[in-house]
Amino acid sequence: MTALTLSTAAAPGLRADAIVIGVAKGADGPVVAPGAEAVDKAYDGRLAGVLETLGAAGAEGEVTKLPAPAGFKTPVVLAVGLGAEPEKDASYDAEALRRAAGVAARALAGSKKAAFALPLTDAADLGAVAEGVALGAYSFDAYKEQGKDAKAKKGKGPLVEATLLGAKPRDAAHKAALARATAVTEELNRARDLVNTPPNDLDPEAFAAVAQTAAKEHGIKVQVLDEKALTKGGYGGILGVGSGSAAAPRLVKLSYTSSKAKKHLAFVGKGITYDSGGISLKPAGHNETMKCDMSGAAAVFAAVVAVARLGLDVNVTGWLALAENMPSGSATRPGDVLRMFSGKTVEVLNTDAEGRLVLADALWAASQEKPDAIVDVATLTGAMMLALGSRTFGIMANDDAFRSALHEAAEEVGEPAWPMPLPDHLRKGMDSPIADIANMGERMGGGLVAGLFLREFVGEGITWAHLDIAGPAFNEGGPFGYTPKGGTGTAVRTLVRLAELTAEGDLG
Repeated sequence: MTALTLSTAAAPGLRADAIVIGVAKGADGPVVAPGAEAVDKAYDGRLAGVLETLGAAGAEGEVTKLPAPAGFKTPVVLAVGLGAEPEKDASYDAEALRRAAGVAARALAGSKKAAFALPLTDAADLGAVAEGVALGAYSFDAYKEQGKDAKAKKGKGPLVEATLLGAKPRDAAHKAALARATAVTEELNRARDLVNTPPNDLDPEAFAAVAQTAAKEHGIKVQVLDEKALTKGGYGGILGVGSGSAAAPRLVKLSYTSSKAKKHLAFVGKGITYDSGGISLKPAGHNETMKCDMSGAAAVFAAVVAVARLGLDVNVTGWLALAENMPSGSATRPGDVLRMFSGKTVEVLNTDAEGRLVLADALWAASQEKPDAIVDVATLTGAMMLALGSRTFGIMANDDAFRSALHEAAEEVGEPAWPMPLPDHLRKGMDSPIADIANMGERMGGGLVAGLFLREFVGEGITWAHLDIAGPAFNEGGPFGYTPKGGTGTAVRTLVRLAELTAEGDLG
């Protein structure tokens, strides 16, 4: 990952491949953002005019390169658009800084060092820029050719080092902001790596092994239930989904505890390492990206490790429900009935509605510890993508205040989300003539139906929320802001922020 450092050095004397400045969209043309005063001065105060001549307007995501002025030890100035200039006496939005830093970092792929002279009014801004750089510079090249001429075939590597100018290396708040950004982005990028890893190399057993290694490194207690333990425990949902695959399922429990904790959070992640749809096979064109169906488990895993690295005063337990959904002679059939860990029976009408089955067992397992709140994360339904598009995840909950708190946390960290209802009238559609509940209901409102199904497996009196990240978990289009093509690590920052708020006592 890109190394991040803080510096009070003057821009002209800093040795780097490029210096990054911000440019905003003003009422009368581009405006040079604070942080770039020394650069603007070297252009005799005419930098905005020069940028406008080169076609820059300050729009979000815009990149303009120009030669550095005389006397600078940096050869290139990279101006990145921040969007609309804030009103007088207002500062730039943290998400605007995060996105701009990400765009610039990606544009500087192949560079060894860059200096970032973006607006920094406080430690929060510093953290946002640091996050943007680390996330924007991300690349996944583990499967590119090694050996002779590998560098040329791989293309440009990520930016090696980024120095944030205007920061104070000895300031406690600035150091803390950088440390937080480093921990969160390193784990988020690890989640991206997991999502991007081909399913032939990341089956449930392999995922569990990654979790065990990380847990040992960061002082997290880990327990892995293999197929024998799952059978003995009666985890019919996880076993049913995994029954068609040669790769056996796993349930991984990660436990981070703090001696000062007053609250306990449980995070539950859907970890379908590959989803063929099972016997209810997915149609052609829908299989190619199904390695991403474990994005929820990756987010939960990364969040728990990040919380441990930050040493937050809250107990957090992560549950990774891992299985591979494949068709075979031993696979669960439409019409089969599974007895879940909770004791309830489920009639399986569609084996491609498998995520809710593994989550149901994990939710009930999490409920047995009676945490203060449970949040599950899953690439659960195409219906949620139809409702909210490819960049926004849905939030459902059995408590309106908790749903609102999660929404605010998501928006605060820059993860677009939207609160969704759980209409009770949709529950009737899952009535089964032979089992306690069916895994399918009404087609319209399918994302809400899935949420209602999950609610059935949350322990009584426990606050619970469900994040359906089907849209933003995997970016099939081009990169934007600090979001790469492929796995995105969606929900990691929301979960970490929730843990921070809980540790601070801001969630009741």
